[in-house]
Amino acid sequence: MAEGDSRQNKVYNAMNRPLTILGAERRLFFVALITGGAIFSLMHSLLGGIALFVVGVIVARITTKHDVEILRVLMNSAKFRRRYDPMKWQSTEIRIARGRDVQG
Repeated sequence: MAEGDSRQNKVYNAMNRPLTILGAERRLFFVALITGGAIFSLMHSLLGGIALFVVGVIVARITTKHDVEILRVLMNSAKFRRRYDPMKWQSTEIRIARGRDVQG
């Protein structure tokens, strides 16, 4: 190929969409399903299990709209607790310099 030629590849939208079930990311959906099933098994309450499942799916849909990878972030947050401590506060000075303000 010559230097001026550009290469174009087709990318389908389906490849970039998250895998969802009922609008919730699939892992969060299964977390809601398992917790609803656990309440049904442990408490012998069909209504409680269904209610917890429905609430879990609604919360999962909201979190999926906000951030698809939130479950991965939450699971990995325990690994980086020492490095990223939210209770440690350090002030950071940010200075915005425009082209004419920069000394060079």
